Amino acid sequence: MKFEKIIGQNEIKEKLRQSYFSNRLSHSYLFYGIPGTGKLSLAIAFAQFLSCENKSETDSCGVCPSCKKYEKLIHPDLHFIFPVISASGKKAISDSYISQWREIVLADPYFSFREWMIKLGSENKQGGIFSDESAEILRKLNLKTFESDFKIMIIWLPEKMNISCANKLLKILEEPPQNTVFMLISDNREDILATIRSRTQPVKILGIDDESLRQALVEKHNISDQIATDIVKISNGSLLEAEEQISISEETKYNLAQFIKLMRLCYARKIDEAIKWAEEISKSGREMQKSFLHYCSVLTRENFVYNYNMSKLNYMTREEEDFATNFSKFVNEKNVGMLSEIFNLAHFHIERNGNAKIIFTDTAFNIMKIIRN
Repeated sequence: MKFEKIIGQNEIKEKLRQSYFSNRLSHSYLFYGIPGTGKLSLAIAFAQFLSCENKSETDSCGVCPSCKKYEKLIHPDLHFIFPVISASGKKAISDSYISQWREIVLADPYFSFREWMIKLGSENKQGGIFSDESAEILRKLNLKTFESDFKIMIIWLPEKMNISCANKLLKILEEPPQNTVFMLISDNREDILATIRSRTQPVKILGIDDESLRQALVEKHNISDQIATDIVKISNGSLLEAEEQISISEETKYNLAQFIKLMRLCYARKIDEAIKWAEEISKSGREMQKSFLHYCSVLTRENFVYNYNMSKLNYMTREEEDFATNFSKFVNEKNVGMLSEIFNLAHFHIERNGNAKIIFTDTAFNIMKIIRN
């Protein structure tokens, strides 16, 4: 992947190029920011640039043997680590799923963790970077470089590492092998071990600039400039968010419907119906449950901001705003913090395989206590 294929992010591209030409290349980078801004694309393009045999001042050549292998993600000095699932007959390591990984990255590198789990057919299984991966990391790093001056290891979502694997990665970062460059790609930087963060060079990836995002949407989805402009306004610089707005996904429709139902049941204090609601949503997969709780947290914030009539700070779809017209007044200074905490705590417990029925029942009852405050 060449830098020119990445949407926007020109300032970051230039900083990465200059780190090479000025001999200030770090042994480990941490690209972090919200999903959909091109973090993974930047890491791959930077890796290709470092390995390119005929690089220019602005980009890799795209035609040398190294670039051709990078374009297929098969360069022998390029290694990927990413969350996987435990499945019978497969070792829970990245190499067991490298074919699926190449497929999704080559099809469109702007994808979410949720989309990756669907690609793996995770169902109720939660993805992670497990302890078995530690030995693979060590094995790959002990190999000599085959063709490039650099050995590149891209770790996607290091916050998904279990503690055993994270501690072994820490030891490697403390004494990195010669000519090895780590590129960690994180959606939630604060969830990474502080000791790992301190041993990486942070590279904050901001949202894609409005004009670059608008052009990308028009070209990729063949929509009008006005529609693209409207979508960019509520996308927070994320291509993933923008594409979700183009065609409101079934998941978003489901989440909004469940949020509306939950809030109406809690406001009316219909305990029996709230328990039935908790039973129903507990039957969905863990990833869908986490998606719903994250959505609830975000929409709570949007309804709170809606009260202040500051349209530039609101990122809601038309359907969400229709509901907010009447509901937002029930989200205020007294309860917005408590509501957010309720959803965040539920997400925490679901992520750790708590009993979903109990968690969602407790969530509903807690909302009942404060929704009228």
